[in-house]
Amino acid sequence: MKLIIASGNAGKLREIRAILGGKFDEILSMKEAGIDHETVEDGATFLENAQKKAREIAEISGCAALADDSGICVDALDGAPGIYSARFCGRHGDDEANNRLLIEKLSGVENRNAHYACAVSIAFPDGSEKHAFGKLCGTIVDNPRGNGGFGYDPYFFLEEYGKTAAEISPEEKNRISHRAKALQALLEQL
Repeated sequence: MKLIIASGNAGKLREIRAILGGKFDEILSMKEAGIDHETVEDGATFLENAQKKAREIAEISGCAALADDSGICVDALDGAPGIYSARFCGRHGDDEANNRLLIEKLSGVENRNAHYACAVSIAFPDGSEKHAFGKLCGTIVDNPRGNGGFGYDPYFFLEEYGKTAAEISPEEKNRISHRAKALQALLEQL
């Protein structure tokens, strides 16, 4: 069975392929599948956005489609940036500006607890769907550390590892990340 990943994010694609690689005959990005489509992410939750993306790509492609919506939720910011993580600064995908704004908003704040949240949804051409969730807890540090990962990873400190998410290996991240946990939970349903 062919699976289309409803994302153009190279980091997400690497993680998803590493985890789901053995479950499908072929895993393609939208670009690789020749799909030029952008879903308007207007849901109120991670799950609503993931479902909408997966449904649209399954309908367009006639194949199974997997989408996720994920982000960082900071306790001191009442869960923000949350579903707006990729566009926290007002521009989509500007990791540097998003991180800069996050650190500005946390200036002088002691409670740096945060978690990454991820909802994954897979939609099949017959209209059936499956969904799962994952979470990774950590704290926000003021100075970036590490060259791996993407997004907020250089600022997301994992206490049990003594490293940020950008300092752990891709293999380790694929085992413990919010997306990995959601994908593992989804695999149990497939």
